[in-house]
Amino acid sequence: MNSYETVFILTPVLSEEQAKEAVQKFESQIGSLGGKVKHSESWGLRKLAYPIQKKSTGFYFLTEFEAPGSALSELEVAFKRDERVMRFLSVRMDADHLTYAGSRRKRLGAKKVAPVETAAKA
Repeated sequence: MNSYETVFILTPVLSEEQAKEAVQKFESQIGSLGGKVKHSESWGLRKLAYPIQKKSTGFYFLTEFEAPGSALSELEVAFKRDERVMRFLSVRMDADHLTYAGSRRKRLGAKKVAPVETAAKA
């Protein structure tokens, strides 16, 4: 099992419930592909560096998970097929990346980051 990190941007025209539903869909898909979600967080509605599909903002989400290598390609196909996803980027986490992600989670945990369920309110 490899460790991966995926950041994806959902279209800003979604409601809070629709954004939650999209995130839950992708997390359940990771589970169905034999993976396990380790950490998930919402970065909220942010301004994009450049317009995508004539939109200047988007809902950012980060998901860290463990999955077999074949699962990543299937997950990326699901991102491409879903019209709610504007952009995504998946990277394989090496030892240094895992260490940094763990320290980042601890640092953010001290700041009381909102969980994914209530993050769309931000």
